[in-house]
Amino acid sequence: MQLQRGLLVVISSPSGGGKTTVIQELRRRCPELKYSISATTRPPRKGEKNGRDYFFLTEAEFRNKIAAGEFIEWAEVHGYLYGTTRQYLEPLLQQGETIVLDIDVVGGLNIKKLYPQDSLLVFLKPPSVKELFTRLWKRGTEATTEIVKRFSRVPWEIAKAKEYDVVIVNKDLTKTVNKIIEVIQNYKKHGGR
Repeated sequence: MQLQRGLLVVISSPSGGGKTTVIQELRRRCPELKYSISATTRPPRKGEKNGRDYFFLTEAEFRNKIAAGEFIEWAEVHGYLYGTTRQYLEPLLQQGETIVLDIDVVGGLNIKKLYPQDSLLVFLKPPSVKELFTRLWKRGTEATTEIVKRFSRVPWEIAKAKEYDVVIVNKDLTKTVNKIIEVIQNYKKHGGR
């Protein structure tokens, strides 16, 4: 059975869980997939571009879009707003595309509520809490206070992983990406759950 509508593949992990690296490798290996671009109020990191990595908005712009009902999901994460717009996602879903979304746990669970038959939630679990802290520290993109804030959410995020369809321990990049590709192919081949 082939899916008629598209598939929303949500990939979530705690900060430093390797989600961005995994999605970059997935992009390299699976260019036929579509990749959602989230809106955010957080400032761009070095090398990030508006419209490619995120849609960077002011808080006022973001809140106006919330008031106008333009977001499918949105959440405040680590003091910044993140969200996925209907205008961006719905046409791709209607065209039958497989769309990869890089979003936090709250956003992922909201997608699952809104699109229970059209979503596949993948949680990337770090090999250990120590490894996660090391990755965050080595990344060098956040101040110590920001790392502490992000790290404080980790136990809650890992506990929520049980509500995801698939949990993958992200220890080896190639194996993790292979598993995600396998899960997507199986989902599409069997028409969902």
